[in-house]
Amino acid sequence: MSDIDRRRFLQATTAFGAFGAVASLGLNKTALAQGLRAGDLPDILRKAIPSTGEEIPAVGLGSWITFNVGNDMALRDQCADVISAFFAAGGRMIDSSPMYGSAQEVIGYCLDKLGAHDQVFSTDKVWTSGDGMAQLDQTLARWNTQKFDLLQVHNLVGITDNLQLLYRLKDKGLVRYVGVTTSHGRRTEDLIAVMKNERLDFVQVTYNPIDRKVEEYLLPLAYDRGIAVIVNRPFRGGSLVQRLEGEPLPEFAAELKVESWAQLILKYLIAHPSVTCPIPATTNPGHAAENMRAATGVLPDEKMREQIAAVIGVLV
Repeated sequence: MSDIDRRRFLQATTAFGAFGAVASLGLNKTALAQGLRAGDLPDILRKAIPSTGEEIPAVGLGSWITFNVGNDMALRDQCADVISAFFAAGGRMIDSSPMYGSAQEVIGYCLDKLGAHDQVFSTDKVWTSGDGMAQLDQTLARWNTQKFDLLQVHNLVGITDNLQLLYRLKDKGLVRYVGVTTSHGRRTEDLIAVMKNERLDFVQVTYNPIDRKVEEYLLPLAYDRGIAVIVNRPFRGGSLVQRLEGEPLPEFAAELKVESWAQLILKYLIAHPSVTCPIPATTNPGHAAENMRAATGVLPDEKMREQIAAVIGVLV
């Protein structure tokens, strides 16, 4: 990244904190740093997908573990309640993978039950070194949909063949965006190489106030190349918020009007100028709505983001 681009990146980081104060006053026409604007719903913050400018709510919903409930109808209906609460609070992006057991089929069931296929920003993955199209046909059937908003090569598996497959599907209008994922901080350097050489719309990485490796180069690179960033494991699979449970929020958190550590962590993430949408997973409808409220009001500036990371680093 050039010195000019780095300065632009740092300037955007500072501007993100200012946005929250403006949004909390209801000045929805004010456009600030790249990608962050007020959404159609009152006080819901959206980020722009750099490759098109399309805006999506700044918090999404993951399905790893939480939606892998098989044919248990009570648990399936609970998942439907989670999605209903998520949509009601202004959410759109739901992410899944063939790796996640029955999650895809459960999401399809939930969207059918809610009559909500037109409300979702559908996000899934191809995860095979074999026939990627055969797997995607199964994924389409499980979601009960004809196309996806975003398809990603999961954990770089079969990256060469699968990425070309997704490009062809995009050219045919069967998917609108193409991306690549990693998780748990693995294969970061491999992902960076792909980002430098491919025309990606999205990448998905692990990022939170403890796991910050991507801040060093990957996030600035995504900003520089106009690639949207989805954040997985924002709560370290739930272990981070479990560890913080019972600990008082820091005094400065009152400035952000957060109600929980989960909201504080999500605000830390969405205030970063490269981050488009963290995707926390939950089995609790109340938590789904609570997570969405992180996409409202004041966001931390860079100084406060460092304070958040420092406090959480001490506690965990």
